Amino acid sequence: MVSQIATDETYPAAQLEAGRLLFAQPCTFLKSVVAPSGLPEPDRVEVAFAGRSNVGKSSLINTLTNRKSLARTSNTPGRTRELNFFSLTENLYLVDMPGYGYARAEKTKIQAWTTLIEQYLNGRVGLRRVYLLIDARHGFKDVDAQVMKLMDASAVSYQVVLTKADKVKKSDWDRLMDTVSTVSAKHVAAHPMIVSTSSRTGAGIDHLRAEITALVQS
Repeated sequence: MVSQIATDETYPAAQLEAGRLLFAQPCTFLKSVVAPSGLPEPDRVEVAFAGRSNVGKSSLINTLTNRKSLARTSNTPGRTRELNFFSLTENLYLVDMPGYGYARAEKTKIQAWTTLIEQYLNGRVGLRRVYLLIDARHGFKDVDAQVMKLMDASAVSYQVVLTKADKVKKSDWDRLMDTVSTVSAKHVAAHPMIVSTSSRTGAGIDHLRAEITALVQS
């Protein structure tokens, strides 16, 4: 299936408005999970956010939810080392997954994080989609390809979300889109629609809200 980039024309006005209303509601931190035994009951839709360390996950979650510090941001890559659950209404969990590709920790701890992520992806009933964040300035890296293979094998639906899109030069944009679309189309579990965002300018945030809202309503 050919991948394509979301635009304003992709979403009906009603879907965009539904997304705005959903994310205008209070969103609260629920808990951090370091082992499968600590996972909350799978009693609602869950969407998770994955990406390389320093890709902008925390900033994106804060922008989505209209909060300044709901998710922790840090200048130190790899700070998020748990599955962090946020509750948005009684129907939706947002899950901030540990950043990958950077870790100053003992090998045993890194293995524990890896095991937690694999078990979460393979056995979470309510998990409807993982949003795979890719820094638009750098595109796909080898470690992203490894994670995509893991999700393909786990049959977990995931969708590529470009972050920091405002920092890409216009002259580089078409080449970036061609590369991202080509790579995504080769993965069986990848959603064909790619969302481009900027937490700084707010570009594409309404598109991502609309995507998530559609999952809650389906």
